[in-house]
Amino acid sequence: MKSLELFAGVGGLAMGCELAGFTPAAVIEWNKWACETIRENQERGFPLVHHWALHQGDVRDFDWGSLTDSIDLVSGGPPCQPFSLGGKHRAHGDRRDMFPAAVDFVRRLRPRAFIFENVKGLTRSSFSNYFQYILSQLEFPEVGRREGEDWQDHGRRLQVEKSSRRDRGGALVYNVQPTLVNAADFGVPQRRERVFIIGFRSDLGIKWSFPRPTHGFDALLHDQWVTGAYWRRHGLDIPPVPEKHFHRVRALRESLLPPDTKPWRTLRDALADLPEPSSNPGSVQDHRYQPGAKPYAGHTGSPLDLPAKTLKAGDHGVPGGENMMVRDDGSVRYFTARESARLQTFPDGFKLHGTWTEAMRQIGNAVPVMLARHVAASVAQRLIEAEARNLAGAARGERARA
Repeated sequence: MKSLELFAGVGGLAMGCELAGFTPAAVIEWNKWACETIRENQERGFPLVHHWALHQGDVRDFDWGSLTDSIDLVSGGPPCQPFSLGGKHRAHGDRRDMFPAAVDFVRRLRPRAFIFENVKGLTRSSFSNYFQYILSQLEFPEVGRREGEDWQDHGRRLQVEKSSRRDRGGALVYNVQPTLVNAADFGVPQRRERVFIIGFRSDLGIKWSFPRPTHGFDALLHDQWVTGAYWRRHGLDIPPVPEKHFHRVRALRESLLPPDTKPWRTLRDALADLPEPSSNPGSVQDHRYQPGAKPYAGHTGSPLDLPAKTLKAGDHGVPGGENMMVRDDGSVRYFTARESARLQTFPDGFKLHGTWTEAMRQIGNAVPVMLARHVAASVAQRLIEAEARNLAGAARGERARA
């Protein structure tokens, strides 16, 4: 199946889609450092990216003539700054809002499905009207914005389209489902909440719901303080139950049934086989010690025995200390670029281009590869099932005519 990746960054979502069975016809990204990372990995023969047709530049300037095949999936993460909790929250008033460009690709290419990812801030109450406007545009991409029409008036026309019961004939319509997802619930060692917007072309007759979580916090507590397997696995003595988890752990101990998911993966789980970084790293690439980490009020870093805090696209000044870890002795240090890539489930063979600061920006903006694979695999499964139904229906029609 063919895909097209927009706003690719360093390719986390695109790699996940590739692992799920999609082959990108083009991968588009404007940031030169992210593009250099992809190119360096292509030169090194990294298998997931070596064949990508990388287009560096604004998606709005993309050469449509370069596409020779029909596209099954359009995917991407439109820039999140207009909706980020740490940004200026301008939404439709921010020139970096690329959702209109994403809708344009859906309108032009008529893919069988799309996957768009964005920050949790998109669901804030102050953005609710614009969020619904985004969803309506993706549902009816052919109902475009008229010249001189503001987004509110366009949104009202889209709502009329939605409420209308008339036969739309061959109109392009998508069944759209947004879901707020915690990456930790799908085996990513990071508590990272993001919005996924999934759409299937309505003529395919696909019914889809977001995959059930595979990992959970209760399962982690059970592994740590009911069976104790977590601590034995890491060669540690079982510590006292933290007071804030005492009642939850007691309920788990009294339950007759264990949790039905795997445990959340922790920072310690993710980094267990990596040595402490040094200023002169050896065989582990991108694993250089970065000095200067300091804790202070509200800037406390990630503890080892939980999934990490959400990695941010920054370095020293990230609020909350999301890009720091807290060692067993209570001291803190910055994550190395390799550790950060681990927390985003990038393969160890994938090299990050540029300085530590630039690498942290690239990895902080990325979609966790394994989360992307999980989502894309569920989409691929429904597309394959729909194709099988169509082929079976065509075969029955042929037999009937014979």
